[in-house]
Amino acid sequence: MTDREPEESRDRGDDRTDADAHRDRPETEASYGIPDDAEGTLSWEFVTSRMADDRTYWLSTTRPDGRPHARPVWGVWVDGRFHCGGGERTRWVRNLKANPAVAVHREDGEEVVVVEGTAERIDPDTAEADRVERIDAAYEEKYDIRHGTPFFAVRPDTVLAWSDYPDDATRWTFGESDP
Repeated sequence: MTDREPEESRDRGDDRTDADAHRDRPETEASYGIPDDAEGTLSWEFVTSRMADDRTYWLSTTRPDGRPHARPVWGVWVDGRFHCGGGERTRWVRNLKANPAVAVHREDGEEVVVVEGTAERIDPDTAEADRVERIDAAYEEKYDIRHGTPFFAVRPDTVLAWSDYPDDATRWTFGESDP
């Protein structure tokens, strides 16, 4: 499969796909040169493969006083969501508890994926066991550790991606339905 597909072609998989979203172009000034049509937009596979393969991500949260807070974190892409965890005293965890709005960005600035969404705290002791096992297995495969601590799942609301800006700049906007 290539990273680019015609708009009518959809990836179908076991996690959230662009079939669950409206796929179009990011809105910006015409001077940026983003094409008006959907031809040449990226496939959802571009997003899932990059998010699954990366080791480090940039997580952006909002402090209680409104200032941004960005930190590199480890994480995994499982079931159409980004999952990461941290200590209860870390600034970004405290920020997410107060305001679950979050952005996650790949470390790579050339093959860009930005996930904007809402973070949901997952407690391994009370969450669905199969879900926790899938997340822990992904952590163990990637980092050689079991996660085991409370973590967050980021439900995508908007995803932006490109590898040849502006020609393939793509935006997915998800509704309020759960993936």
